[in-house]
Amino acid sequence: MYKLLDTVALTHDMPDAGLQRGDLGAIVELLAPDAMEVEFVAASGRTQALLTLHAEDIRHVGDRDVIAVRTLEGAAG
Repeated sequence: MYKLLDTVALTHDMPDAGLQRGDLGAIVELLAPDAMEVEFVAASGRTQALLTLHAEDIRHVGDRDVIAVRTLEGAAG
């Protein structure tokens, strides 16, 4: 299962939060066995989104994953 501060990846796009499948987040709060608060940050460290998600919304990150950088839609700079 998931633990506090695990790095996880989204399993699907979340356009309302400006997030896409594969974006990385960190579990910052465990709410229930199947619910957790996940923080997603920009490369600068600014919080992009803090969402309550369920196990089907995220997956563990592993050795076969590659980290990439993308520009947020509509972001200035």
